[in-house]
Parts: sequence; C-alpha cells; structure tokens
Amino acid sequence: MKKGILALFLISTTAVMAQSGFGVKGGLNYADNGDIEYSDITTAGEDAIKGGDSKVGYHFGFFYRAEFSGFFIKPELLYTRTKSSYDYNDKNAEYKISKLDLPLLFGVDIIGPVNIFAGPSLQYILDNDFQGVRLGDVEEDFTIGAQFGAGIQFGGVGLDVRYERGLSKNEATVLDLDNPEGLQRVDTRPSQLIFSLSLQL
Repeated sequence: MKKGILALFLISTTAVMAQSGFGVKGGLNYADNGDIEYSDITTAGEDAIKGGDSKVGYHFGFFYRAEFSGFFIKPELLYTRTKSSYDYNDKNAEYKISKLDLPLLFGVDIIGPVNIFAGPSLQYILDNDFQGVRLGDVEEDFTIGAQFGAGIQFGGVGLDVRYERGLSKNEATVLDLDNPEGLQRVDTRPSQLIFSLSLQL
C-alpha cells in the first residue's frame, strides 16, 4: 500500500514538473500612462486635468509557469516601456515610462488550450520622461497594480491578452514651475492592454 501511494506521488509529481518550467516572453503594450494636471490659460489660470491618448509600447522578460491539475501559477519579471500623448494648450507631448514589472498570476485552464488568469502586479519605475519638461522623481518607486486576461497555450507556445490598471495614484511633479505650458504634475498610474507571445523552454 505504501509503495503504491509513493509510486502515485512520484508519477503525479513528474507529470506536474513536465508541464512546468521557465520561459521567455515579449509583446506590445497599448497604454495610457495617466492624467496630467496643468494651468489652463483659457480659463484664467484654473487647474485643468486631462487624460492622455494611448500609444504602443513594448515589454520583454522571463516567467515561470507551474501547473497543478488544470490550475497554474505564473510569476513574471519584465522590462516594460509605455508611452502616451497629450494635447493641452495647443501643444502635443509624449510621456514615456520605463519600469520593471513583477506580475504574480493565478490561472485555470477552462476549455482545451484556453485559460484565464488574474493577479497583482508589482512595479518599480526606472525612469519617466515628459517631452520638453523637466520632471522630478515619482512619489513612490514601488507601486502595485492588477491584471486579468485570457490566453491560449499550445505546448510550450502561449498567446495572451490582458488588461492592467494601476491601483494607487503616484504622481511626478514638474521641476520647471515657470514652464510656459503650465504643466504642474503627471500621474504615472497605467491603464493598458498587453499582448504577449511566450515560449516555455
């Protein structure tokens, strides 16, 4: 009896490990980096808040996928570059953010190769740049967001699409307070669609 239980445990563990492993991934991000706040010269200097237009960025990195009888855990480590553009005071400018992302995803296989997943995403902001304006550092280097999405897994090759939203407001202030455009602060909280191709090694 004990030998049978041990054999079953070894077989099930081997099956899980055979479906688990490290991999590489990359893809495109369609992101809005957050709102800007500026002094609206058309309304006697009153503060105005404006959202941005999403632009295409990219990401690449590594992941580990651990399978457990139809369920999986998938931590990832990614370098991400996002950008969005803003029209204000008759001017257009791009806001770019570089960061390290650490999503921790929990998923389930639902129909054949199709799966769904969700989880938190820890973010460390490396750099932020607003075109033509000198920005200070963001308030918090580490922030947290949430992701959810769906994917298709064919052997070691996977395709997925997910939505991410930053959960905490994290602003960067403008150092050039006398800038002629009147920009005062920008929000680094992302709202983005993420398209990824992955290869399990």
